[in-house]
Amino acid sequence: MISLFKKKDAEAFVKKYALLPKALALRIYTSRLIGLNTDLVLHGGGNTSVKLKNKDILGDEKDVIFVKGSGMDLAAIEPEGFVGLNMEPLKRLRHLKDLSDEVMLNQLRIHRIDAEAPDPSVEALLHIFLPHTYVDHSHADSILILTSQKNGKNIIHEVLGEKVFVMSYVMSGLSLAKAVIKHYEKKPDMDAIVVMNHGIFTFADHARTSYENMIAYASKAEAYIQDQKKKKLVHAPSEVLGLHKKDVSAICRTAQIIRGICAQRSCETTDTLRRFCVEIRDSQEMIDASLLKEAEQICSSGVLTPDHVIRTKNKMAYISSVPEDDVLLKRLVCKVVSAYTKDYQQYVYAQRKRTCIDSEMLDPYPRLFLVSGAGLVAIGYSRRDALIAADIGEHSIRAKRKALALGEYRPIALSHVYDMEYWSLQQKKLGKPATLPLQGQIAVVTGAAGAIGAGIAERLLAAGAVVVISDIDTKRLEIVYSVLTEKYDKHLVDCEIFDVTDFRSVQKGFDRICAKTGGFDIVVPNAGIAHVATIEAMDTQKLDQVVAVNLKGTYTVIKASIPVFRRQGTGGNIIVISSKNVFDPGAAFGAYSASKAGAHQISKIAALELAEIGVRVNMVNPDAVFGDDRIPSKLWEVVGHERMKSRGLDPKGLQDYYQQRNLLKTRVLAEHVGNAVVFFASDLTPTTGAALPVDGGNPATFSR
Repeated sequence: MISLFKKKDAEAFVKKYALLPKALALRIYTSRLIGLNTDLVLHGGGNTSVKLKNKDILGDEKDVIFVKGSGMDLAAIEPEGFVGLNMEPLKRLRHLKDLSDEVMLNQLRIHRIDAEAPDPSVEALLHIFLPHTYVDHSHADSILILTSQKNGKNIIHEVLGEKVFVMSYVMSGLSLAKAVIKHYEKKPDMDAIVVMNHGIFTFADHARTSYENMIAYASKAEAYIQDQKKKKLVHAPSEVLGLHKKDVSAICRTAQIIRGICAQRSCETTDTLRRFCVEIRDSQEMIDASLLKEAEQICSSGVLTPDHVIRTKNKMAYISSVPEDDVLLKRLVCKVVSAYTKDYQQYVYAQRKRTCIDSEMLDPYPRLFLVSGAGLVAIGYSRRDALIAADIGEHSIRAKRKALALGEYRPIALSHVYDMEYWSLQQKKLGKPATLPLQGQIAVVTGAAGAIGAGIAERLLAAGAVVVISDIDTKRLEIVYSVLTEKYDKHLVDCEIFDVTDFRSVQKGFDRICAKTGGFDIVVPNAGIAHVATIEAMDTQKLDQVVAVNLKGTYTVIKASIPVFRRQGTGGNIIVISSKNVFDPGAAFGAYSASKAGAHQISKIAALELAEIGVRVNMVNPDAVFGDDRIPSKLWEVVGHERMKSRGLDPKGLQDYYQQRNLLKTRVLAEHVGNAVVFFASDLTPTTGAALPVDGGNPATFSR
């Protein structure tokens, strides 16, 4: 690990934030350097601060500390991510014997210099009590590895030297702050404190010094670990014997079954499920770790630091094999999850008894699954939650392997883990759970490079789904992706290229999707093409092409989705984008109308066949949906010119013509089609096999 501090970059930050005090600009710079190093902190972990003079509204100069806001990500922190606190009244809290969480948080809040600022880090008092201008704290992997050893304190002293004090674990808050300042005052020449199983604090009067002390000590620990690894390294069988051959299907099948087994009903009287998003990590490193003879020990041995527990639970689940038979695999995963949840419940009951506090139990499901020969599966209520859990899981597995190479891995006491997991101030970091109707669901939209597909994807994202858009038109799909990610988090949108006319291509595409998302719950077959010709003039090859996309493409997408729905066992929705032409065909539009009618019919048959596994199949019949300049309608690019010519209209006139043609005299937009898809996907009614017109009202399409 090397220092990334560059004087030129630091000066650039000072210039960029010229309206801020120089000390705060430098605080932002070195905070980001820490946050960008995932071996130091992950996803909102760690905290930093700077002390300076600040004039209040009356012009009086006050001692103020700017400390990282709770849960803020150091890697991208901005000035708004720091909370200014008046220090003098908070310093006096040191003289209290104890302080409840609620009172401490209230004290921190009422002494903010900006009432709209976020809540400060729960370690704000520690930063305040130390006299230094800059204080940095990280959960450096190398430091945590050393503290997990049997003689961790002695090793830290030996490796890091005399200017580092090592203390036993104390939970964040007033108690830790008082313990740290007490030790510091006994030895004021120290420049770092290591808290066992929690991390390292460095401090100095200069931003660079405090940051580079952090790097130096973490590097010393790394060097020691590397030296010990040369003597003893935990090898995976594949590393020793070269046995490994990556099997993507194994991890995907397992992930689909995990999603289904861990899905929860919101209450006993409803069919509504709370589904998990999935993140898969199947690198060579994770597969090798899964094959270790110590793999089960790695899973059961607890978190590196209690700070991780709200993201990952204390333990990982271990799946010892991946049978080729889905029934056997599901049985094995059920057994693993059942044992895990039972163990978690016993852990909570025991800690409730210890604390005499009857806290409401959090859900008992694992967040991390190490799958033998396949890799790591992480789950979370959102895509971001799953990504965070996966990152922490990878680091934890890597660190535990190194710890085992040193000698052993000793986890922190369950009492400390529980106190942190059920600490209200930690739970606040997770924020309020989303209440969007499709939260936790994964949707796949084919034909997404056109106006309707893009509109459907946008509405699904707005409803909380993670959306995978697909098409064979790469350029247009990139435009749609760009439009969607301007409005939504890029982690919520993904792209896949596959040809719906080729069943094998669809299968491979779905495999790739599942390798990223772990499965899916909503499938929207939307790919379609048009051809204008009378039956007499129609080229047979053109007919075959239209049928291949519109009819066969719907069939291949439905067929390829069924094994995924079966493995998950949580039902799902297939919403086919049909057409008003199914009920109201037009002359010289036979290829399109007939192929759409065939797709509509096969969708009804799918509704009959898939009801037994809880998959609903419904159709949306749009009409006259035009796009815009950025995302035009592919269909109207084909038929629009001929229709404008026959009616003597320009593009705007053609849109006006179709608007006036429907009963409601309204323009039908792609987002209206998307709203219809969201309606069906939300399971608001027990409906399957239905067709919903989105056409502004057309008597010819009224149901008969």
